[in-house]
Amino acid sequence: MSGKVWLITGTSRGFGRVWARAALERGDRVAATARDVDDIADLSDVFGDLVLPLRLDVRDREATRDAVAAAAEHFGRLDVLVNNAGYGLFGPVETVGEEQARAQLDANFFGTLWATQAALPVMRKQRSGHIIQVSSIAGLASWPMLGLYHASKWAIEGMSDALAQEVARFDIRVTLLEPGPYRTDWRGDSAVWADPGPVYADVAKPPSAGSPPGDPEATAGPLLDIVDAPNPPLRVLLGDTVLPTVKAVYEDRLGTWERWSSLARAAQGD
Repeated sequence: MSGKVWLITGTSRGFGRVWARAALERGDRVAATARDVDDIADLSDVFGDLVLPLRLDVRDREATRDAVAAAAEHFGRLDVLVNNAGYGLFGPVETVGEEQARAQLDANFFGTLWATQAALPVMRKQRSGHIIQVSSIAGLASWPMLGLYHASKWAIEGMSDALAQEVARFDIRVTLLEPGPYRTDWRGDSAVWADPGPVYADVAKPPSAGSPPGDPEATAGPLLDIVDAPNPPLRVLLGDTVLPTVKAVYEDRLGTWERWSSLARAAQGD
């Protein structure tokens, strides 16, 4: 038994639910958050005092600070923060409304930032901790009709890369999880669809994965391996479609930069 204390956001469904159960089943303690705690009442029924259910909308910075503080006080420490809460916004960049765009970044990026900021003083005091940021293949590559979702995940990528360098001296580790397509509710009830208008109606939905999506339950073991590793990686791809996709994207970028390298050198000046 590892004896770790976790705080996982967005545990009502999908990855968050799978990972919370995996940690609890091995005897770890979990502060499980959801916007409606009734959605996670069954975790308390099964795991009793190992789980602390917390109502939380991660867009609320003060509430997020309070939730992290409550978890640390209740369990006496915080070893693993999993920033999982978020949703997908589908629609062309041109027609996404201001409220939709801000809400997407508030939930996906700022919610991650608020929880991270709240956890860091606890982990610095312990001089240990592991922050798991749930990014996506969409944080490494882009497709039409997902521009604002990409923006939120690319923001998490850049912020977390810098964060990892800042907090390594406190023995705090940061890992970005980059899942490919999985059988979660990401494109289901939790998704928001912007009106594409007549101009983009023919490409209103993003392309589907070329191979069957993965099983979320299969991610539990790999995640436990990551949090137990003495030197966990900064980035981990999840799913067998991600690496070939990302390799093709980066090869294309490198090729473009090389073809235009003379212009880059000219732009340096004397």
